[in-house]
Amino acid sequence: MELNQYLDVFIEESKDHLQNCNTQLLELEKNPQDLKVVNEIFRSAHTLKGMSATMGYEDLANLTHNMENVLDLIRNNKLKVTTVIMDVVFLAIDDLEEMITSIAGGGSGKRDVTHVIKKLELIEKGEESALSAPVHQGEKASINEENVAVSHLQYDEYERTVIEESMEHGYIAYEIKVRLREDCLLKAARVYMVFEVLEKIGEIVKSSPSVDQLEEERFDHEFFITLLSKETAEYLEKSVCNVSEIELCEVLPLSLHTTQKVVQETAATIEVLEKPLTGVEKTTIAQENDSVKKSVSSKTIRVNIDRLDVLMNLFEELVIDRGRLEQISKELNHGELNETVERMSRISGDLQSIILTMRMVPVETVFNRFPRMVRQLTRDLNKKITLVVKGADTELDRTVIDEIGDPLVHLLRNALDHGIESPDVRLASGKPEEGTIELRAYHSGNHVFIEIEDDGAGISKEKVLQKAISNGIISEEHSKTLSDQQVFELIMASGFSTADTISDISGRGVGLDVVKTTIESLGGSITINSNQGQGSLFSVQLPLTLSIISVMLVKMEKEKYAIPLSSIIETAMIKEEDILHAHNQRVIDFRGKVVPLVFLNEVFNVPQVDRKDRVHSVIIVRKGDKMAGLVVDSFIGQQEVVLKSLGIYMGEVFAVSGATILGDGQVALIIDCNALIK
Repeated sequence: MELNQYLDVFIEESKDHLQNCNTQLLELEKNPQDLKVVNEIFRSAHTLKGMSATMGYEDLANLTHNMENVLDLIRNNKLKVTTVIMDVVFLAIDDLEEMITSIAGGGSGKRDVTHVIKKLELIEKGEESALSAPVHQGEKASINEENVAVSHLQYDEYERTVIEESMEHGYIAYEIKVRLREDCLLKAARVYMVFEVLEKIGEIVKSSPSVDQLEEERFDHEFFITLLSKETAEYLEKSVCNVSEIELCEVLPLSLHTTQKVVQETAATIEVLEKPLTGVEKTTIAQENDSVKKSVSSKTIRVNIDRLDVLMNLFEELVIDRGRLEQISKELNHGELNETVERMSRISGDLQSIILTMRMVPVETVFNRFPRMVRQLTRDLNKKITLVVKGADTELDRTVIDEIGDPLVHLLRNALDHGIESPDVRLASGKPEEGTIELRAYHSGNHVFIEIEDDGAGISKEKVLQKAISNGIISEEHSKTLSDQQVFELIMASGFSTADTISDISGRGVGLDVVKTTIESLGGSITINSNQGQGSLFSVQLPLTLSIISVMLVKMEKEKYAIPLSSIIETAMIKEEDILHAHNQRVIDFRGKVVPLVFLNEVFNVPQVDRKDRVHSVIIVRKGDKMAGLVVDSFIGQQEVVLKSLGIYMGEVFAVSGATILGDGQVALIIDCNALIK
């Protein structure tokens, strides 16, 4: 039987089963006596074992079988749920996820899981007291910082053996850190050139991120390579730095001690007393639906996302032609043609809604990975934190979902590390020792809001200002004119951090600036509110979809521009004498508020002919609490358009987010109101 045709289905269903195991294990940790949860986990593990064996992935099937044996003892009341057991089962889930990721990347799915299987067998034999628990970050011994790399990579047994044998034959193992320049456009090409240089000098053992992720540019600007070579570190560094757009290259020898430590951290042991879980020890993951969701058969089919992308591209062309037809219909003013075009517009509008709905994915797919992360970081930081998730069924376009995961990870880690205080500090300030982080999502108009709120220490305005002044971000005089909102936004400046100590979790000043950049690249925005001593609220606003948007078309001389309706409050006509001057800026009094004016002909260098009328057409736009009036020559009307990228050759053009093709074949630039309001 040819099994390759079932590989995609196997990978997708395996991911679903592992995610279900993760979710239900966290629920089991919360309610150790709930056998319904155990049965749910057992069913997923049993199905995964059967599928793996059928597909010929023996390592996967064996590990799942051992995990299934432990779950069977729990559901038959022969074994009590303890922290040690949960840790081992989570280790097994992590290994299973790694194997599935390997298979999805075209690998064999093989992995050395003997240490996890031994732990599961010890639990099965009732020898739990002999088990070891992973040493957490707070307990790790510091590595002697000589001229030896502190490993950024994890090595399995096979890779360690290769390194050890090569070193015995006179090779030196190096760990190379390479950072590309921020303005590097073709990151994958630069990575390829670095690999090509190094492969001529030695043998590459490993990279982080993986080669596939590097080729797809799924990394920021930094990556690590483990290389075996007989050349000196200086020669390697010089060779890599010869590649253009390389900002930094660090080459350090990798000792056997360093590679062994990574493996030993997993196997390092501490004595743990056997005891059932209590409410004090566990991190509670409060979901809106308390009970285990019963599996309900739904009429669904799996469709490759590439097919949906093709369908969307074809429909975008249809939208452009629809606009052209509507324009021709108006010009000819033919009754039957008008009626046919109107009917076609209605049908294509319904089709558009269906296609956009097909691309919508619940944010639950992103939120699902956070409870595990919070559980682990809570233990690493010796804090007590409850994660409350609301609105996980809120839907977003798949393109946005793919990009929003990492920014939310940064925000959550920030809240865990900097936001929530340690239990003794909370008790001293009259708060309950267990902190709460609320992660919620909801729709509002054509946008989705994702909010992360904590009841921690909040942001110290004085500390932020002091750090911003010392870093040269703002001057002392300028700091006195800033509102609270503007002060909080300073923490998203590049390299800014108020952390007193740098940890593995946060505090290096990278993260929030990346979060802001990523969110704004998606057409969204982020706002921060905080009360010192009470907590902080990070609110992310995102568009529902990125491809088809509603705009107001405007005209300046012979040029047409499009302004997204989502940014517009209203339109107005103002007289020349109504324009005031304040702080060298032209402003108007709009409903009791002073609103600055932005003349688009000046922004885009549109040649202006002297006009006889003294009346200006103004579009009032908003970004958060800020407003501005965009002055144009005339309004054309509302229209749905297809947002097209300007492409890599144009680079970033100020205040332009893209372009669209109108019905008459003209190209209209789509204005980025956020950039103008800055």
